[in-house]
Amino acid sequence: MNLPNALTVTRIFLMPLLVIVLLTKFEGRHILGVPEEIVGAAIFGLASLTDWLDGYLARRRKQVTTFGQVIDPLADKLLICAALISLAQLGLAPAWMVWIIIGREFAITGLRSLAYARGVVIPASPLGKIKMVSEVVAILALILSHLGSSIEMNALYLIGQLALWVVVAAALVSAADYFRRFNTIVVSPRVADISIAREQRPGRRVG
Repeated sequence: MNLPNALTVTRIFLMPLLVIVLLTKFEGRHILGVPEEIVGAAIFGLASLTDWLDGYLARRRKQVTTFGQVIDPLADKLLICAALISLAQLGLAPAWMVWIIIGREFAITGLRSLAYARGVVIPASPLGKIKMVSEVVAILALILSHLGSSIEMNALYLIGQLALWVVVAAALVSAADYFRRFNTIVVSPRVADISIAREQRPGRRVG
């Protein structure tokens, strides 16, 4: 296994650790003397860093593999879903927002997989980067806002909520764009081919 793929697998293993840190009630809310929110934010930040680093190294070292192309987006989705569900459980993220974001992720993954099975690759939406950055900002801000009720923590909570709205908007708009491109690239040509085939089919003779 090359280094980029190892980083991707590491991100998957960090996901359950993040959930444990966020949802477990440690004594005094500290882990080895460090507030659990700081530990959770550090784990998520490290996992997010590997997301950028594995892609960078794969391109720089020319180590792009089929395994990496499949497992990398899966690792991203697992991490984001685990973090958002944990935040919803803590009351820091509205459940309906989390439902929309996660539902969109699974729907688009299924759509791109269906297109790939038919030999068509649908490129990532330009809004995907905006959504990803907004997700990282939202999750980090909301995790850290759980440290207390000071003015700074309240400001972090507001930043996290605003970032979540950006995520939801980007998720819905990009999902509509994916479905439009899927219909244009996959569905419409297929329907056209079927129509042409029917027109070229020999007619029945009456005799």
